[in-house]
Amino acid sequence: MGSSTTSSASTSPAHRPAIPEIPVLGFDVVEFWVGNAKQAAHYYHHAFGFDIVAYQGPETGHRQTSSYMLRQQDICLRFTSALSPDHPVSEHVKAHGDGVKDIGFRIADVQEAYAMATDRGAKGLCAPSTEQDAHGSLTKATIATYGQTTHTFVNRQNYSGAFEPGFTPYQQATPARPTGLVRVDHVVGNLGQGELPQWVDFYETVFGFFVFRDYDETDISTDYSALISKVMANASLTIKMPLNAPAQSKGGKKSQIQEFVDYYGCPGVQHLALITSNIVETVAELRHRNVELMAVPKNYYAHVEERVGAILEPLDRLAELGIIVDLEEGEEPDSEAVQDYMLQIFTLPLQDRPTFFFEIIQRAGATGFGKGNFKALFEAIERDQAKRGNL
Repeated sequence: MGSSTTSSASTSPAHRPAIPEIPVLGFDVVEFWVGNAKQAAHYYHHAFGFDIVAYQGPETGHRQTSSYMLRQQDICLRFTSALSPDHPVSEHVKAHGDGVKDIGFRIADVQEAYAMATDRGAKGLCAPSTEQDAHGSLTKATIATYGQTTHTFVNRQNYSGAFEPGFTPYQQATPARPTGLVRVDHVVGNLGQGELPQWVDFYETVFGFFVFRDYDETDISTDYSALISKVMANASLTIKMPLNAPAQSKGGKKSQIQEFVDYYGCPGVQHLALITSNIVETVAELRHRNVELMAVPKNYYAHVEERVGAILEPLDRLAELGIIVDLEEGEEPDSEAVQDYMLQIFTLPLQDRPTFFFEIIQRAGATGFGKGNFKALFEAIERDQAKRGNL
């Protein structure tokens, strides 16, 4: 979530840091630390259509944790649970609940990327190491980022196994029924009050990323709460990571960002935005599988055509499914010619704590993040906050 009123300026080379960029090829695996990896894997398998492709645990000689590797197209998720109460994964889940622990980056040269990051001030957690088995070799290294979140640099170009050494192929009882999800579009991090400048500086000076979009409380606010957001990205835009922080609102209520931080216990990953090429089919299937999706007021659709202009999808079908639509920032609506636009919808939190959720997004040429939807979206989130007594 988050775009800017100055996108052309934000993306110009003059506004990018002069620091050589760590050459990140794209998102790799996103790892969740959870209380019950087996149940989580089966939920995402049945509800969202992910294949369970690999497993690691006591049966494979790994006696501390169990992990399940899931994939749908280019989206790779890993769910890990500890097998003892005093393991770091258990302690993390006790403090934060189920959530994203690691955001993986695909890297051609892990040693070089790790050296660049740590030389620039990143905290190294695991130095580069290479694992091998009959399927080849895989190199990775890990650094710290906001809260308890980490980034793992991975080069798996020379590995042909199910996932990585130590994992075996998983024989799932029923094949996955994909829901049309294709790849990770962006990963959103929620920060504490006043922490945004620190982490913008981190991604600029450590990674050489730049501010692709920039929002303040005038862009993202309601009568009750507000936030500020900067979208960090690499030059190729294969990595986009909005960073959100609470802002003072005229209503003085607790923002959704602060609610996340309070329940998670520290800054962390709020949501993954997953691309689909046909959001109508994807959302219809998710609703058929009883995935809980955010409700949008029906009056939202009364003025969509005035705000967005012509689009290819039937508006009545979007309203039926609760899909919201926004024009590319800076473009003017045209009732006849289709302009660049995007469609999106958000799940409710995917665990009991109101923390992590998914965004489902289809881009029809637009590169933004739904600025025109912010008010409707945040009012919907606040209705759910009010139900929990947290507004």
